[in-house]
Amino acid sequence: MEKTFEANGFTKRLKSILKVDARRLSISPFFYIMVGISLIVPILILVMTKMMDGKVSVDPQTGKETVMKGFEYVWQILGSVSSTATEQSEMNMDIVSMCNIHMMYFAIAVLVCVFVCEDFRSGYAKNLFTVRAKKTDYVVSKTIIGSIAGMCMILAFVLGSIIGGGITNLSFQMVGFNLFNLICSIISKVLLVPIFVSIFLTMSVIGKQKTWLAMCLSLGVGMFLFMIISIASPLDANIMHICLCLAGSAGFAAGMGAVSNLILQKTSLV
Repeated sequence: MEKTFEANGFTKRLKSILKVDARRLSISPFFYIMVGISLIVPILILVMTKMMDGKVSVDPQTGKETVMKGFEYVWQILGSVSSTATEQSEMNMDIVSMCNIHMMYFAIAVLVCVFVCEDFRSGYAKNLFTVRAKKTDYVVSKTIIGSIAGMCMILAFVLGSIIGGGITNLSFQMVGFNLFNLICSIISKVLLVPIFVSIFLTMSVIGKQKTWLAMCLSLGVGMFLFMIISIASPLDANIMHICLCLAGSAGFAAGMGAVSNLILQKTSLV
């Protein structure tokens, strides 16, 4: 009787490498540290801004007085409504527009770069491509696992914001939006994660074992899309914003994934 072997197709290979990457992420202390930071940061921001709210600082050279203005309500740390999102995207560098959840997308860059570059530095990637997987499988798996990790960080920030609001007794009122809009906004921000992860993955395969280079490239390229976050996921978001973010993530993941795969195909692994 002739023996037959199950074809080692794309789906089977992807499942295999996804299991490995998921396990490696689940036992990585760095992942839990980043999620913990994502939880603590909004609490610290809300506490500090609450303490600084209303304080006056004087420029010693010009004598101009500046009054520190904190958050009026908790949800401002998650973004702003559409009417002000465009204004804040035009290089408005006040504390409300800068110290919010959008910072987490840069923290995600750190997680992705460390996670991917460690594969090249340890020799894991070279061994993987030699005996087990194709480069396409690796790119798809890292995009999925990196996106899941980034989404965990975003959700941790949301939870931290609620806890911080309770600690500071800051208002939970919703000005210009309702609970449905808020949920849509959070979902939109979560769905934006794959866009940034796919970019950070591309920068990481360029940097390979040079984590510092991957981070510099990721942060530099990410800055170009930073201002888009507030416009794509305002606090008064709706189903349309979710659909647009989902479509954008799918397009970026496919496009940047193809670029990452091409870079791995055309360059050495060291």
